[in-house]
Amino acid sequence: MSEPTSDPLILDWQNIDLPRTWADEINFKTRTNVGRLFRSIFKRGNGRAEIPDSFCEGILGKDSLPKYLQQEFHGIPNGNYSNNITRGYISGFDTSMLGKMKPVRREIASWFSGCKHVLDLGCGGGQMAAALKDENISDVWGLDPSPYLLKHAAKAYPEVKFVQGLAEDLKFSDRRFDGITASFLFHEMPPKYIDLALDESHRVLDDAGLLAICEPSSIQFKSGWWKMFKEYGVTGLYFKWLAHHVYEPFVPAWHKQDIEQRLQRHGFEVLINRRGMPAHMVLARKCTQSSPIH
Repeated sequence: MSEPTSDPLILDWQNIDLPRTWADEINFKTRTNVGRLFRSIFKRGNGRAEIPDSFCEGILGKDSLPKYLQQEFHGIPNGNYSNNITRGYISGFDTSMLGKMKPVRREIASWFSGCKHVLDLGCGGGQMAAALKDENISDVWGLDPSPYLLKHAAKAYPEVKFVQGLAEDLKFSDRRFDGITASFLFHEMPPKYIDLALDESHRVLDDAGLLAICEPSSIQFKSGWWKMFKEYGVTGLYFKWLAHHVYEPFVPAWHKQDIEQRLQRHGFEVLINRRGMPAHMVLARKCTQSSPIH
């Protein structure tokens, strides 16, 4: 990269002491917060996460986070804001996806084998970033708004550079990366924030840089039960049930769009658009000398 770079500060996530939240106080022996746990899991829709009023210096607090991020995603007690429950969510995600995300990550990472600088948006527990590292990419960054997820990710994958931030407001310099990945991110964002995130991705990608998107496939949302069983067996029924059991407020809007047209409006050329089950994988390239069109 010929232009000077300006990167966000990398905190010592492994050793940061993050505030405990009510979800960290759940104790089945004394029934502390057990009632709140079950109400959080079994209620309809997502509740609001109780985000600590303040963190240590350098960490975004409640006032800096958009409202859509301050919810209990997937009905998880206190969402992405707890020391203990987020650890279980990281491992539980792959279990709930029946192990199918591991080969997906490996394939996506292989698309970036010739890249040197790659950013993983919404990195969560760091699995996608780690898959990129396995491709011998020297400069891998993971970005997520939750400091709790970042702490777990940094402990598991210390070779990755993890920073807190928002996909729609990246603090990196122009043309900083030659690759960006976003796995199971955009379906959890309101449409206007997706547009902002795609504009930011376009800005921080170098000319001809690659953008890979992986999201839940619309197949398990739109296909009927019998069709899912005929084509995918019991596994298909499970993913059909999972798609309708987990509350995702922005999924309908995500599946209504034409992803190729949306990417083209933001200055990308689609190279791969594969709607499998349970994942929909897209690879796009930043068009040379292009600018987003709105």
